[in-house]
Amino acid sequence: MDRHVGAVIARDWKHLDEDDVRVRPGRGSRPRTRQRPAHEDAVSGLVVAVDRGRYRVLVRQSKRKEILVTAMRARELGRKGVVVGDQVALVGDVSGQPDALARVVRVEPRTSVLRRTADDTEDVERIVVANADQLVIVTALADPEPRTGMIDRCLVAARDAGMDALLCLTKADLASPEKLLGIYGPLEVPAFSTRRGGDLKELRELLTDRMSVLVGHSGVGKSTLVNALVPDAGRAVGRVNAVTGRGRHTSSSALALELPEGGWIIDTPGVRSFGLAHIPPEDLILGFPDLVEGATRCPSHCSHLEETCALDAWVAEGHTSPARLESLRRLLTNRGDEES
Repeated sequence: MDRHVGAVIARDWKHLDEDDVRVRPGRGSRPRTRQRPAHEDAVSGLVVAVDRGRYRVLVRQSKRKEILVTAMRARELGRKGVVVGDQVALVGDVSGQPDALARVVRVEPRTSVLRRTADDTEDVERIVVANADQLVIVTALADPEPRTGMIDRCLVAARDAGMDALLCLTKADLASPEKLLGIYGPLEVPAFSTRRGGDLKELRELLTDRMSVLVGHSGVGKSTLVNALVPDAGRAVGRVNAVTGRGRHTSSSALALELPEGGWIIDTPGVRSFGLAHIPPEDLILGFPDLVEGATRCPSHCSHLEETCALDAWVAEGHTSPARLESLRRLLTNRGDEES
């Protein structure tokens, strides 16, 4: 700028008005803050169902009185998801009336998270349920035929989530459970077989005072089992396709139900695959406790697929069945196999 011109502008600035000066907008007098309301008056509840952005939350008002409150997620939660099994804090209209709507303002720390992916190459994790302490793997002995690969995947997922596992074999009136019990009995995984109209007393004892989530293929009888355990549940029951051998999805979303004896069961939609993309390949073997000790003999950084892998000798010595090693290697080589 010319020095003379600059001197004129400096001398005459006081003759300018606001129309002659470009004013930048200010930030306002109220500073932004990251602090959020404490919501000290919030009430606690358990999420028992999720449906299209609305949450059904069980709120206990006393030992003998509880109500179901419909709620939406508050904006302050950001991207944090809310799933069945979550313990949450609610504000707003918590009366439970038909037109009432509360807000979920806080999700309490979770004790466990059961995750899966659509397949073994999917990057997006899906949280199945939160805060469950027992995974009940429901497998039919026939119609449809049992798939040990699905059982093994669920055992890996349970171990990753820090949950106990229970194997529930349905339709024992159609086929014997002996073969599967022989495979998984040595792993010390509790197992129970059921038949239509059979006594569920032993199973009830294994579920009492626990938060258990039922997972299995479509058509294995989860809904039938739930209706027997909780008579007023009213879960829809489907049939297995005679051509494909697959069941029809009769449960469209997870639902938590309180057991008469105490405790909860969470029924989940039937799945055709249980992806484990969220679990590193080197950690998959931790879901095979019968192979872990044998893996200590392997060379450093062994992928358990090489000819030098010591697991072949471990199996040959009779420590576990060849089928178990085959299942692990199937996960390692083709974890996207939906039929495994």
